[in-house]
Amino acid sequence: MNFHILTLFPEMVMNGLNTSIVGRAINNQLLTVEAINIRDFAENKHNRVDDYTYGGGAGMLMQAGPVYGAYQSVVEKTGKTPRVIYLSPQGQTFSQSMAEEFAKEEELVFLCGHYEGIDERVLEEIVTDYVSIGDYVLTGGELPAMVMIDAISRLIPGVLHNDTSAEFESFQDNLLEYPQYTRPEEWHGKKVPEILMSGHHANVEKWRREQSVIRTAQRRPDLLEKAVLTEKEKELAKKYLPTE
Repeated sequence: MNFHILTLFPEMVMNGLNTSIVGRAINNQLLTVEAINIRDFAENKHNRVDDYTYGGGAGMLMQAGPVYGAYQSVVEKTGKTPRVIYLSPQGQTFSQSMAEEFAKEEELVFLCGHYEGIDERVLEEIVTDYVSIGDYVLTGGELPAMVMIDAISRLIPGVLHNDTSAEFESFQDNLLEYPQYTRPEEWHGKKVPEILMSGHHANVEKWRREQSVIRTAQRRPDLLEKAVLTEKEKELAKKYLPTE
């Protein structure tokens, strides 16, 4: 998997992504991340990439030319027409299922906007996916790009030490992850549930499934609409749904 980030702040994204699990994956050549500075494709001697909007209005708008030039550099380097994700609050909300879909790609381009956005004409020309990480406005697309790359990278084989980890985390099957515990056995008067120390794997898995259903009902009941539950699990969920 190769990630290409079109940005005005390459140091910001590279400093963030060259750490922890993603950084280790880069070092192990399981994926690559490059940040392309849009200013390098400015069409003036001052490296300006923004200008006033036609029709008036507050703020500046990123110009089409530099953005397109940065995009073309990726096309020329890879010899492919890559999928381009524009990070925008107007996009579809990012989800685990989207991360799984994006993880199947060989090349992914993330376009990070700034100021009041980007000239619509270049968006129409190169963007394939409009994606948001939530219903709020940030100063740019760099943080959302880093969030998405982190989520997608975890699904690439070999990135996690334990490849089964990605299969059983929150949002798998539209259920939140069950509570987990480690040593010591008792902390602040609270003990680890006895069933987890029983050694009976079938009972442990049954308990974990029930806890996932309960936790989802309590914290994210909206996810239950898409979860595949047995009739018994549906009845269990009803007992823990928030009351208005």
